[in-house]
Amino acid sequence: MNASDTLDLSLQLLRQPSVTPVDHTCQSIMADRLANIGFNIESMRFEDVDNLWARRGTTSPVFCFAGHTDVVPTGSLDAWNSDPFLPEIREGKLYGRGSADMKTALAAMVIASERFVAQHPNHKGSIAFLITSDEEGPSINGTVKVVETLEARQEKITWCLVGEPSSTQRFGDIVKNGRRGSLNAHLTVKGKQGHVAYPHLALNPIHHASKAIAELCDTVWDHGNEYFPATSFQISNIQAGTGATNVVPGTMDLLFNFRYSTEVTADELKIRTLEILDRHAIDYDISWTLSGLPFLTPVGELVTAARTAILEVTGVETELSTSGGTSDGRFIAPTGAQVLELGVLNATIHQINEHVNVADLEPLAEIYEKILENLLT
Repeated sequence: MNASDTLDLSLQLLRQPSVTPVDHTCQSIMADRLANIGFNIESMRFEDVDNLWARRGTTSPVFCFAGHTDVVPTGSLDAWNSDPFLPEIREGKLYGRGSADMKTALAAMVIASERFVAQHPNHKGSIAFLITSDEEGPSINGTVKVVETLEARQEKITWCLVGEPSSTQRFGDIVKNGRRGSLNAHLTVKGKQGHVAYPHLALNPIHHASKAIAELCDTVWDHGNEYFPATSFQISNIQAGTGATNVVPGTMDLLFNFRYSTEVTADELKIRTLEILDRHAIDYDISWTLSGLPFLTPVGELVTAARTAILEVTGVETELSTSGGTSDGRFIAPTGAQVLELGVLNATIHQINEHVNVADLEPLAEIYEKILENLLT
């Protein structure tokens, strides 16, 4: 293998237009490489989603690489400086949809495994890959279904490294050892439609709910802890009215989200929200969707192995973080696995002209390989 191995495989994966939930042929490309080094390949398709479970070895401990082959839509093609699915290198940067999130990490995982197995064909335990094409979408038929299958047959993951782009200012500066929980709500406030000139004959749901909404926005839900920032409440959508200036709306719809720490539970947030709404005597309907529970991997074998590898390859003292959105780690952590997210810079993910530094690709593969060495030799 040579210095361009990770780049070469990255380019191959980036040429696949795998807009969620379509995998195109990404998992086949990866599976073929893994089969060549002794992995047992298991394709798991649920509804319209392709998933891959590949494993080399039958014993514990199990080190699992996890990630996704699907990417978000490109947006306007005219806004891109090059075709998002014909990757280009310009001034040391690799451009293409999925370059940062997260096909280069998938390539680095495969290359690292190939190199590790070549050096340590009789490594202890097992290496596994859990790859889905349903991370950027609803996340209903992807990792969560694979985990359910593994749990049903009592196949346990010991350590899981998710290749999400974790780096912030420079490569290797941040690894995610946890994520906040995510709780969504759809609130419908009921009023009575009428003419704005006769407010006494109507009930304006915007006015009626305004104090309750303000209280929800101003409430301190918790103060966070050593690992998590304080829980946040954010309204993402408000809709009311007919579009006319002279009609009092009959209803108002709000969508809001809690990103919450381990200091509170989803049920506690629901109860406190309802208490505020009821105290203001609002007539409402509300529905809840739990996107993910918070999880945390304390400093232990996996965190230490990653920190050591990053320092050895890059010279960077990495920091632990639980900030940012959710990842599929939220489905894996409840099984008891230690979960960590480690990948390239995340500055351009989901953006027009998404890109990654070419110079970071081989070091990422080296870090992944050294983590394997630290845990399975």
